[in-house]
Amino acid sequence: MSQKLSSYLPVILLTVGVTVIVLLGIGTGYFMASGKQAGTDAKGITSFSVDEKNKIVGLKDVNLDEKDQAEGTLVEGGINGEGTHHLKREGDESQNVYLTSSVINLDDYVDKKVRVWGDTFAAQKAGWLMDVVRLEEL
Repeated sequence: MSQKLSSYLPVILLTVGVTVIVLLGIGTGYFMASGKQAGTDAKGITSFSVDEKNKIVGLKDVNLDEKDQAEGTLVEGGINGEGTHHLKREGDESQNVYLTSSVINLDDYVDKKVRVWGDTFAAQKAGWLMDVVRLEEL
């Protein structure tokens, strides 16, 4: 009987090991998805702020000196699939700044004059494509 048990021992140990690894993976995934990490929300975004008095929204803990900045009237629509909105600025269409944002709902500011800060990305069609991290309604 002990010989029979010893032949199943590797299978039993493997099954227990795999079960423990799967349970640890589920626990880790649950913890990370719960967004309970200090200073972050459920999306992992740090310190989102809404300043109703000054009409500023976006990431709070951002060094704006390191971000690109543009100002104009926010209009819905990008260009050839780049951006969801754009800033209409003085001059012709070549002066537009095409925008996207994973942080701010830009729809809330359509047809309003705004100042935005963000990161510029390479684009195929847009002259200037920016991911907005902070917005101020002017």
